Amino acid sequence: MKEYIEEIGQSTPIGLFVSGEWITETSGKFTVVNPATEELIATVPNCTPEHAKRALDACDGAAKEWMALRSPRERSEVLRSVFDTMQKEKGTIARLITLEEGKTLKESIGEVDYASEFFRWYGEESLRLGGEMRPSPSGKHTIVVTHQPVGTALLITPWNFPAAMITRKIAPAIAAGCGVIVKPPKETPLTSMYLAELMQRCGVPDGLVNVLTTDNASALTEVLVKDQRLRKISFTGSTGVGRLLLGSAADRILNTSMELGGNAPLIVCDDADIDTAIEGAFLAKMRNAGESCIAANRLYVHDCIYDEFCSRLVERFSNLKVGNGLETDVDVGPIISRKELDKLQAIVAEAVSDGATVETGGTTVHEKGFFFAPTVLSNVKPDARILDQEVFGPVAPLVRFKDVESVIQQANDTPYGLAAYVFSRDVGKAMRIAQRLNAGIVGVNRGFVSDPAAPFGGMKESGLGREGAQDGIKEFLETQYIATSW
Repeated sequence: MKEYIEEIGQSTPIGLFVSGEWITETSGKFTVVNPATEELIATVPNCTPEHAKRALDACDGAAKEWMALRSPRERSEVLRSVFDTMQKEKGTIARLITLEEGKTLKESIGEVDYASEFFRWYGEESLRLGGEMRPSPSGKHTIVVTHQPVGTALLITPWNFPAAMITRKIAPAIAAGCGVIVKPPKETPLTSMYLAELMQRCGVPDGLVNVLTTDNASALTEVLVKDQRLRKISFTGSTGVGRLLLGSAADRILNTSMELGGNAPLIVCDDADIDTAIEGAFLAKMRNAGESCIAANRLYVHDCIYDEFCSRLVERFSNLKVGNGLETDVDVGPIISRKELDKLQAIVAEAVSDGATVETGGTTVHEKGFFFAPTVLSNVKPDARILDQEVFGPVAPLVRFKDVESVIQQANDTPYGLAAYVFSRDVGKAMRIAQRLNAGIVGVNRGFVSDPAAPFGGMKESGLGREGAQDGIKEFLETQYIATSW
C-alpha cells in the first residue's frame, strides 16, 4: 500500500522503489523536515541489505531487456517522454523541491527546466553513440571499436539540487544501457521518489531505475560495493566523502565518477563593467542561497573599483527578502538545516575575528526556520581562514587586489578546482586569465554557467570525470576493441 504527500496537490509516493514496486514497510524510518518551517513533511523508510540485493537483481535483468528488446529509437523516445512529462508537471515538481530543500519557487522551476533537459539531451545522444572501423597500419587486420554499457551503477546525490543532481546521472546512465540504484540524500529524498514514478509512467522499464533511501549511507554503500554485480559509482558531494568512496572502490577497481567540493574564486578586473560584474557576482554567489558547489566563495576585486563594487553589492544584498520559498515575493530561502545554519554563524564570527567587516547581514533571520541574512564581508585579508573553506551559504567575502599575477596565484592556491569566474571588458584578457585558472568550469563575464550540453566537473580535489555534454554518457560506457580478419 502506498503512502503519499498530498501537500503538493498531486499524490507523491513515499517509499523504496525496487523493481517497479513501492516498499513502505521496513525496520527503520527517518524524517524529512521543511527547512523553512521546521515542520515534518514525511517519514521515509530505511532500506536494508536485502533491498540492496533485490535492486542489484532488478538492474541486471532490466538492463539486458532494455538493450536487447528496445531499439535505439525506442529508448530515445522513452527519454524524450520523461523530458516532456517533467515539463508538463513542472509546477508540481518545483513545489516539492521547495518544500524539502527550501529554495524559492522561481529557482525550483528553473531547476526542473535544467533537470529535465538532461533527458532530452541524452535521448538524442543515445542515437549518436558511434564506433570506429579502420584497417590496421600493418594491413593485416581490421580495427573495430565499439562501446558497451559499464554495468550496474550506484548514483549518490546531494541535497542542494534534488532533481538536477539525479537526472544528470540517471539520463546518461540509462541512455548508455546501465541499470541504476539511486541513493538520494536523507534531507531531500522525496523528489527522487516522484521522478521514479514519473519515469515508470513514461515507459522506463521496471528495475532499470531503483531508489533506496537511508539515513546511513555508508552502511548501504558497503553492501553494494562488495557485490560483484556493481560496476560503477557516480557521486556528487563533499571531497571528504568522495575520498572514502574512492578508497572503497579501489578494492574492487570500480569505475568511478566524482563531482566533489569547490572553493570558487571570482575575479573582477579593473576594466570590468560594474553592472555586469555585480549581476554575475550576485548569480554566482546567491544561486540557491549560496548552497552550490560552484558558488563564488572568494570575490577578488581590483583596488580601483573595490569601493564602488562593495557598496553596490551591499545594496543588492540588503534589498533581498528572506523567507519561505513558497511565497512569491521571497528572494532567498532557508539554509538546509540547523547544523548548516550554526556552521555559517561560526564562519562569519571567525572571519570577523580575522579582521573582516560585516557590511550587511551576518545574522540569522526569523525565529522559525533556518534562515541566514545575505552577507557581505569587506576588508577580508588574502590569508583569512574563510578563504580556505567551502562556504555553503549566502556569504560573500571581498578581497582587494592590485596585481593580476598575484590574484591568479591566490585563486589557484587551493586544493579545489571546480569553478571560477572572471570579469573584464577585454575578453582576450579575461580568456587569458581563465585559461590559467585551475578550474574545470570558468564563467567569463557571467555568473551562471551550468548547461546540460557542456561538460561539468573539476580538477585537483574537486573530482574525476565529467557530467553533461558528450562526456557524460561516456562515463557509463566501456570501450571495446575487436581485432578482425575478414
